Amino acid sequence: MNPDSKFSQAFHIMAKPTGAICNLDCAYCFYLEKENLYPGKKDFKMKEDVLESFIKQYIEIQKVPEITFAWQGGEPTLLGVDYFRRVVELQKKYADGKQVFNTFQTNGVLIDDGWGEFFKENNFLIGLSIDGPQDIHDKYRFFKGGQNSFDKVMRGLEYLKKHEVEFNTLSCVNRYNQDKPLEVYNFLKQIGSTFLQFIPIVERITDNNDELLKLVQPGYNKEAAVSEWSVEPLPYGKFLSAVFDEWVRKDVAQIYVQIFDVALESWYGVEQSLCVFKETCGTAMALEHNGDLYSCDHYVYPENKLGNIVEENMAKLVDSEQQYKFGIDKQLTLPKYCRECEVRFACNGECPKHRFIKTPDGEGGLNYLCAGYKHFFNHINPYMKFMANELRDQKPPANVMQWAKEKDKGFPSFNVSRNDDCPCGSSKKFKKCCG
Repeated sequence: MNPDSKFSQAFHIMAKPTGAICNLDCAYCFYLEKENLYPGKKDFKMKEDVLESFIKQYIEIQKVPEITFAWQGGEPTLLGVDYFRRVVELQKKYADGKQVFNTFQTNGVLIDDGWGEFFKENNFLIGLSIDGPQDIHDKYRFFKGGQNSFDKVMRGLEYLKKHEVEFNTLSCVNRYNQDKPLEVYNFLKQIGSTFLQFIPIVERITDNNDELLKLVQPGYNKEAAVSEWSVEPLPYGKFLSAVFDEWVRKDVAQIYVQIFDVALESWYGVEQSLCVFKETCGTAMALEHNGDLYSCDHYVYPENKLGNIVEENMAKLVDSEQQYKFGIDKQLTLPKYCRECEVRFACNGECPKHRFIKTPDGEGGLNYLCAGYKHFFNHINPYMKFMANELRDQKPPANVMQWAKEKDKGFPSFNVSRNDDCPCGSSKKFKKCCG
C-alpha cells in the first residue's frame, strides 16, 4: 500500500443489510444472483454484532468530520423501521462529535406513513428507483410473481412527499427506454424529482453452467454475451445528450442531474466526485450482510472479497494492497486509445466493469460505452466550457441558459465577425463553427 494513499482516511461503503434479498425481481438486476455466494443461507438479515461493528468502525476510522452511511440491498425496507431505529441509536452511540448522515436506496413499494415519519425525523436522504412512466418502468421492474410495480412505487413516493422527505431518483437506462430520453426526463420532473441519476445497464451473461454467477466480470475469457436488456453504446450517449439539451435551455439550477454536475467538475478542473469518472478508484466498497467486505458494489465476486470486518479490522482491509491495486489498476490498464482521447479528462475510461471490448487497433480493455461517452462529452463541450468560465468569473453557471438560446440563433447580440473566435468556446473561427 502506498503510505500516502490511505483509503481509510475517507472512504465510502455501500451496506447491504439484507444482502441480495429483494421483494422485486427486476429483469436487469445485477445483484439478485449474489445470493448464490452464500449457498444454503436462509437468513440474510445483518446481525446485531455485525451491524454494531460496522457502525463503530466506519465512524471511528475515518478522519473526517462528517460520515455518510449508504443503505442498499436487495431491498432494505424488508428489515422494517425498528431495525433502522436501532441503526440510528448505534450511530449516536459512536458518533463522538462527528456528524452522521444516512442515504437509503429503495424500490419504494413498502414505504408507508411509518417509514415516512422515520425518514423525516432522522433526516434520511432517499434514493427512489424508478425508470420512467408506467409502461417504461414496468418493462423490467416487477414482483416475484411478475406483477407490475409502478403503482406501488408511486404510492411510496406520495408518502415521501406527504412527510416532506428529501429524495432523489435513480433511473436505469436500458435497451427499452434508451430511445425515450425526454419521455423519461419530463416524467421525472413531473413527479417532483429535482435530483436525477441515470445509470447505464450493462451486463454480460454466460450460459456456462459451471459458473456460480452468470453475470460475469470484464476479464471473463470464456463465452459471454451482452444481455438483451443492456443499453446500447451510442443510444446511451444520445439519451444523455437529448436530456442535456432540454436541461441546459430550461432547467439549470432548478433540476440537478448527477452526470451533468460531475461533467462540470471535469471542465472546471477539479477531481470528479463520482468514482466512475475519476482517474483511479478504490474508495467505494460494498459490505454484505455477514460482514464480508468487497472491493466495489459491482465487484462482489469471490476474488474481490477483502475479508470480513468482524474478523479483521476494517482499516486494514480498506488499506490493503489488494484494494490499492484494484483502485490504481483503473488508471494503469487504460488502453492507449483512451489515453489519447480528447474526452479522456472527463471520462477516464469510466467504470472498469464495462471495459470488455477492444479498441480499433485491437487492444483490450476498452469501455463498452465508449462511443456513447465520446458522443455525449463532445456534444456538451461548448456549454461546459461556458459554465466553467462563468464559475471562474464568480458568475452563475445558470447563465448558460440564455447563452444557449443565443447560440441557437447564431449569437446575434455578440456582434462577431466571421473570423472572430466562436462565442461557443470551441476555439474555432466563427465561420467554421456556429456561424
